[in-house]
Amino acid sequence: MNRTLQIVEVSPRDGLQNESMLVSTADKVALIGRMIEAGARRFEVGSFVNPKRVPQMADTPEVIAALPDRDDISYIGLCLNRKGVERAAQSREGNKRGVDEAGCVTVASDAFGTANQGQTSAQSVAENIAMLALAKREGLVAQVTIAVAFGCPFEKHVPADRVIDIARRLAEAAPVEIAVADTIGVAVPGQVSDLIGRLRELLPADIRLRAHFHDTRATGVANAWAAWQAGADVLDSSLGGLGGCPFAPGATGNVATEDLIYLFERSGVPTGIDLERAIAVNTWFAGVMGKALPSNVGRAGGF
Repeated sequence: MNRTLQIVEVSPRDGLQNESMLVSTADKVALIGRMIEAGARRFEVGSFVNPKRVPQMADTPEVIAALPDRDDISYIGLCLNRKGVERAAQSREGNKRGVDEAGCVTVASDAFGTANQGQTSAQSVAENIAMLALAKREGLVAQVTIAVAFGCPFEKHVPADRVIDIARRLAEAAPVEIAVADTIGVAVPGQVSDLIGRLRELLPADIRLRAHFHDTRATGVANAWAAWQAGADVLDSSLGGLGGCPFAPGATGNVATEDLIYLFERSGVPTGIDLERAIAVNTWFAGVMGKALPSNVGRAGGF
């Protein structure tokens, strides 16, 4: 195999936003630093959202201000509206490093969008097209995720054709990357292969395709492999399998970074992240969290 896999480490944001324990700014920054030492090069470091809704992300500006300033690292800030993109741009003012990417998020179901953002899916797509344009004007890398792309907690089935149509509209705004997210962990490999394959055929070659899976029903790792085989070159994962969505009832942890490293490296697909170092970060962060983390490989070790 001559393809590689890029892993986006989402534990500082998606891994922690659903935890009842508030992790300190210092520990979040240390987590990012330790994963950089393990080889991770792209991170979702926080979100520009109302801290009353997601108190775990209230210190996002402080985390960003303390990040290592390295040219080989890309930092993503999650943005749910144009104000979020403006805050992402403000993080770079005054010669500060700030975030590199505006991670915009649209939704594939009306019920999910209305419940969480007061927008239908179509309204959310229109808003995200404007957000992507704003991000570019502000000098940010503009990318977008389609949430609940494989199933919705309220509407249940989400037709693949709807996701394809949303991706087609978003592609006209020329983001550098479009991601599809299994926000509630209901996808299965056949469904993933079909959707990712169709998206790869649809999207221009210069738009990266990324996938985000939760392991709610123990299909996350299988879905990740199916996505890569179908044409996704970037996958999200969270150290230890931490994570969940506070706005999606029943959504539990993300696919674990250690599990993906083991799967892909043992299959001859380089990830650039050292497994033993990642497991060591797992052990350290379990102490921070005061509990064992759910990653299978983090518990069992490498081979």
